[in-house]
Formats: sequence, C-alpha cells, structure tokens
Amino acid sequence: MTKKAILYHNPRCSKSREALALIKERGLEVEVVEYLKDPPSLETLEAIAQKLGESAREMIRKKEAVFKERGFTDATPLAEVLKVMAEEPILLERPLLVTEDGAAVGRPMKNIIALIEGRG
Repeated sequence: MTKKAILYHNPRCSKSREALALIKERGLEVEVVEYLKDPPSLETLEAIAQKLGESAREMIRKKEAVFKERGFTDATPLAEVLKVMAEEPILLERPLLVTEDGAAVGRPMKNIIALIEGRG
C-alpha cells in the first residue's frame, strides 16, 4: 500500500512504538511527528478532529493533569480543548495516524489497522 500518512508519535509510549512498527510492516509511507517536540498547530488539530468525525474526542488525553487543571470535563466544547492542546500537546492522545482518507487513534490498535486497510 502506498498511502502517505502522518503518525503523531511519542517514542516513550509502547502503544505508539507498536503503531509505528505496524505501519512500517504494512508498507505505509509515514512521516513521524514527535508531537511533544514539534506540536501541531490549532489549524492542524482542527483538521484532524474533522477527519476523526464523531470520534474526535478520542484524541484527548483526559487523564492528563492539564485536562483537570483547566477544569475540563466531557462536556467542555472540543474547540476549547483544541485551543489548549495547541499550547499543551501532552493533551493529544497517541498514537494518532492521519491519512488522506481519515484519522484514527490507536487505542485500541484495531482503529489504526482499520484505517490502513481502508475500513476506517
């Protein structure tokens, strides 16, 4: 498969390393973005959320201290969380794969597999 993809990756995360290995194994051309070092812009985050559609809230790490410190809840508008995420990229769930066809959070990993195989 020759789809081009972007993987928002944290090399310290075992799930993220697993996703990267899976993507390479499947022959996908992938750009790896270590999002904690090179955070995505608000515009990029909004585009990813749009690709995720109804599952966009899955891109938020709700257990992070920043989420709680900001007083966020499940009811907080996504746009508000994304603005903070652009400044505090630790809020971005990983691994996150974005292709021309869509996006998937790799928790569980079957989401990424479905996107790679055209079922996501």
